[in-house]
Amino acid sequence: MSIARVDGRVQPARSGDPKRVGPYRIIGRLGSGGMGTVHAGLDPAGLRVAVKVIHPAQAEDPEFRARFRREVQLSSRVHGPCLIPLLAADPDAETPWLATAYAPGSTLDQHLAAHGALTGATLFAFATGTAQALAAIHTAGVVHRDVKPQNVILTPAGPRVLDFGIAHAADGTSVTRTGVMTGTPGWISPEHYRTGIAGPEGDMFAWGTLVAYAATGRLPFGTGAPDVVAYRVMSQEPDLDGLPDELREPLTKALAKNPAERISAEAAAEECARLLARQATQALGAAAEPEPTRISDHLTTAWNLPGMEDPTWSLPAPPRRKHALITAAVTAIAVAAASGGIVAFYSSDNRTDVDLTSGRASPSTPSTEISAPVSASGTMTAGTPTETPSAAVVDPRTIRIPKDPLAGVANPAYTRAGDETQPLADEWSASTIAGSPEEHDAEKAIRDRMTSMLATKDMDFMKPTITFNQRVQTVMVTGGPVPQLPENYQEVFSRAGEMAACSALAHRLKNDPATWPYGRFAIYWKTSDGDLDAAALGYSEATDGCISETAGQWHGDESGMATAEIPSSDKAEIRVADATVKAIVATWNSNTTETNDDPIALNDGISLGFDPVENAAYVWTDDPNSRFASHASQSNLRGTVEEAVCRKLTLEFHNNKSWPYTRWAVAVYDAYTGTRQFIGSGTCMS
Repeated sequence: MSIARVDGRVQPARSGDPKRVGPYRIIGRLGSGGMGTVHAGLDPAGLRVAVKVIHPAQAEDPEFRARFRREVQLSSRVHGPCLIPLLAADPDAETPWLATAYAPGSTLDQHLAAHGALTGATLFAFATGTAQALAAIHTAGVVHRDVKPQNVILTPAGPRVLDFGIAHAADGTSVTRTGVMTGTPGWISPEHYRTGIAGPEGDMFAWGTLVAYAATGRLPFGTGAPDVVAYRVMSQEPDLDGLPDELREPLTKALAKNPAERISAEAAAEECARLLARQATQALGAAAEPEPTRISDHLTTAWNLPGMEDPTWSLPAPPRRKHALITAAVTAIAVAAASGGIVAFYSSDNRTDVDLTSGRASPSTPSTEISAPVSASGTMTAGTPTETPSAAVVDPRTIRIPKDPLAGVANPAYTRAGDETQPLADEWSASTIAGSPEEHDAEKAIRDRMTSMLATKDMDFMKPTITFNQRVQTVMVTGGPVPQLPENYQEVFSRAGEMAACSALAHRLKNDPATWPYGRFAIYWKTSDGDLDAAALGYSEATDGCISETAGQWHGDESGMATAEIPSSDKAEIRVADATVKAIVATWNSNTTETNDDPIALNDGISLGFDPVENAAYVWTDDPNSRFASHASQSNLRGTVEEAVCRKLTLEFHNNKSWPYTRWAVAVYDAYTGTRQFIGSGTCMS
């Protein structure tokens, strides 16, 4: 939870709570959440602070620590008006923590629920202050990425923007290359929905939504299911009814669909500051507008909100040696700082609150390596046996998809094997929903497999419809409509549908060849609910094999690479991606004495992503420093990737029962062709 998302009441400390965190004496609790506990504390000078201590489960997760450390570094850059800067942090402590000064106040959503929309000069002060905060963030080269009502606290002195838990550098650097679509539905920009891009322009789209919400109490794109809200954000105009006329122009610019047409934070701050000054002039009845340099005074003067209970933080009566204890504490702080144990950031601005730990947490990575190989990844579907003759439980990931399920079958129910005729539109329109128990089982198997694959890319809002046409022995998988969906999302849907249908039908054909009539499958996409002629995205049959292989070997391809480049939303994938890239760099560098290659670093452009369709990890580099231009260096990279990736994938496979990835591929940018070229791929476990 955010440090500022508390009601100001100090709760008693609980058994096991720390007595001291860094230089701060803990006197109670302010709240607790999924990432950690927020304690009420006092610094040696008696200033009130909020100290967030991370939960042990997160502290044991290397990916979480790396992200936490990065976020501390990013937040230390940012200083400016209406911000809640970081005071101190120790991301490398056994139990990581961070601290900010305490400031009472409610969040915007809490205030609107209790008191209604902001009006008059207070609204203009809110618009000005939040725009100034974002301008300071962007000037520091940081993107907030989660501007929303819960992340704006209304303090007695004005609005404060907080919660840099998923802030990233504007240059795109982050802890992992896989990343995630961050943000909250209704507060995400059109370009972020389409491409995953989250830049300063996206923050300004959210700012326009935020100010409109503060002014009207309504979300400008309404509420409802996330995909419905996404559709409105991407294709409909915002509802700005009730917004003061003066604010309509800057908010309309902020809410432009094209990010290039949006107002910048700096320009929005200047424009809203002029509007605020005009409000102050009208209130004072003055003949001329106040000086622009006095705008901070106007913001404070215009800010008029109901007071909030702010109880005195009491500290037990100190012992007679109080001065000596404080002196000892200050000395300890100096020693710790000198040794690099505590990172402190002090600002001349009002010190208030910030939360750096919003985000995902993953289970800690087991420390033991595995020794025995297992079979290549497969997926169990309806009709697949779950026990061996000895009654031992079979890992469904080790069950291979039959390559030729009808081999040796004399009279199969499926008779169209080898028929390459493209499905016709009337065959799709004539298909019907599942009728028999076997069809229902197949439908569930296909839908569950697709949902599992799409969910790793935050695409499970694309719900497949499974229908059957027994006359042509074809199963139809249909998606849509999702207006303005990026083309690469349709490609992932098509690939996921083909794999899910192929594997389900192959197992059915293998297990029930005399009665199961379906062997073909086709993937369609509707552009509207009433579409009578959906577009065919692809078709094939389960008797041809479901995995891309040449001479019995799996090979990566461009479609798998394109899917892998889409950011992952799966915690385990993000954790393994980060660890594996580091392992690749470490393995390469450990071999340089033998290969005579130059050492590489994490910023040499090594990236890794996952393709959930063929259960493959893709490694690629655009080789910004020309490290891998020669055949020798590419051969060494191929060996390094195979060694490091297979070690990590095999470890995760044996320690995480839901981990499906067993294949790998690596590609390097070729300056002559201007494209990436595959230099190796394979299967780690066979």
